[in-house]
Amino acid sequence: MADNRENLDEFNMSDAELFAPVDHDQLESEKITAPRYSYWHSVFRVFFQKKINIIMLTILAVLLVFTYVYPAVIHYDAAVDPYINLMDSTAKHLGPQAAMEKFGSNIHWILGSGASGQSTFDAIWYGSSISVSLALICALINMTIGVVIGAVWGFSKKVDIFMTEVYNIIANIPYILLIAVIVLIMSASFWTMVFALTVTGWIGIAFFIRTQVIIIRDREYNLASRCLGTPITRIATKNILPFMTSVIVTLAATEIPSYISYEVFLSYIGMGLSDMSLGKLIEAAQNAMLTPGWEMEFWSPVAVASIIAVVLYVVGQNLGDASDPRTHM
Repeated sequence: MADNRENLDEFNMSDAELFAPVDHDQLESEKITAPRYSYWHSVFRVFFQKKINIIMLTILAVLLVFTYVYPAVIHYDAAVDPYINLMDSTAKHLGPQAAMEKFGSNIHWILGSGASGQSTFDAIWYGSSISVSLALICALINMTIGVVIGAVWGFSKKVDIFMTEVYNIIANIPYILLIAVIVLIMSASFWTMVFALTVTGWIGIAFFIRTQVIIIRDREYNLASRCLGTPITRIATKNILPFMTSVIVTLAATEIPSYISYEVFLSYIGMGLSDMSLGKLIEAAQNAMLTPGWEMEFWSPVAVASIIAVVLYVVGQNLGDASDPRTHM
């Protein structure tokens, strides 16, 4: 007791101060003193910490403005504008300097003119609006179907048996070949291309999600939910999919640029859209690639398509990394 008394004397406090009763407030004891955590606030905080992401977002914003706003502002008409100088032979295949000397120094002619005397700059951004819209629509459809079916596929053994056989059959059919056949059978229109890219495009996404679900479906909190009688669909939507946000965002980052690449490639080989997309512009300017003085007609849409694909991929990948809660520490 003497030793304990000596230890208490170190505090220089009386017995009344040392052993005074403390009021107990049940409501106060239930309060959590940790700072509030907002998932999406943390995602954007981590995302914007990197200067490269701000630069890439700025570039993406400029690209989207030129892709969607610029053609609307200048009232570009695909049925009129490309052929407005068709009868003027001196307006065709002009370089930037020659085009601005002929038509005046303005933004429309900074990339020269094409085979019909049209503005290459205007045509590129109109084509970009078609290609980017196609990619976004296809990604939305394939990601939605793929994520939903993949989540159910990973939980249900009956669905797993059936869908695995479907996947084994469809996955062995070359994707490009399937798209080309569908486009050849049907008319080469925008919605035909959407159908061709989405009729089986979701199954690879579903298989990937199924694999991820299998990895985490038997964790303790999911087993507890199943023991409590929680429906599988609720477990998938509430316990599994939110945990996989970063995986889904990263997957979308690879899907969107890939559809732009598919469209450009198929149009380049003559099996793409009938509309004046980026791929169609590249296909129409094939002969200009090696013709002295005409190179800008070919390399301009190639450069724009490449920049859009790269920027979308980088922004998506970095957003996927920021979506991982482990980066929020």
